[in-house]
Amino acid sequence: MSELASQNERSIADMIRSPSRHYLTKLESDISEVLVSKGFIEVRTPSIISITSLEKMTITPGHPLYKQVFFIDEKRCLRPMLAPNLYYVMRKLRDHTDGPVRIFEIGSCYRKESHSGAHLEEFTMLNLVEMGPEKDATEALKEYIADVMGVTGLDYTLSVEESDVYRETLDVMIGDTEVSSGAVGPHVLDPAHDVHEPWSGVGFGLERLLMLMNEKGSVKKTGRSLSYLNGAKIN
Repeated sequence: MSELASQNERSIADMIRSPSRHYLTKLESDISEVLVSKGFIEVRTPSIISITSLEKMTITPGHPLYKQVFFIDEKRCLRPMLAPNLYYVMRKLRDHTDGPVRIFEIGSCYRKESHSGAHLEEFTMLNLVEMGPEKDATEALKEYIADVMGVTGLDYTLSVEESDVYRETLDVMIGDTEVSSGAVGPHVLDPAHDVHEPWSGVGFGLERLLMLMNEKGSVKKTGRSLSYLNGAKIN
């Protein structure tokens, strides 16, 4: 315990002596640069969304995710995912081009989670989507997963899994830990968003990636926190 406390103090001292960007912000920046170089447009959309937009994702009172939503009032909530807004932006950009539409967003999402080392109630998602890919949608999805995972330096495997929202997803696994889920269209969710062509999309939990990159035991050490700073305990 004494040695761990000393290591923690050294980490804090190093940060004070040599200031740098927060690990989470640095990862966001590194991933953004790679995606922009691949032709993706970065978007920023509101954290407050309409309950109607959740319903378009089939998230209604009977859905498992519904009880995890932070509701503001009878019409609005904090977004539990980035996908509803990205569907909207992707569809609107389609009106301006006949070629592929590539967009991504990095931002906070909110879910009522059980208290554990693998989940946060406010967490950071990276979602990217390409509408009208020039190659097979699944192959495009695998390529973009490789681009993002190349930034992390982590070895990974791909696994096909069932999903409450997307029916079936292509998940990115690091050992036994899932860090990402991807899907392709056409999809049963598409008509509600007026989308009628192939697409590929994937979402990553950045705190979980950081946890594995820095060999930490909990995502609480790598996310937004009043107790930890870049993995070091400050309180």
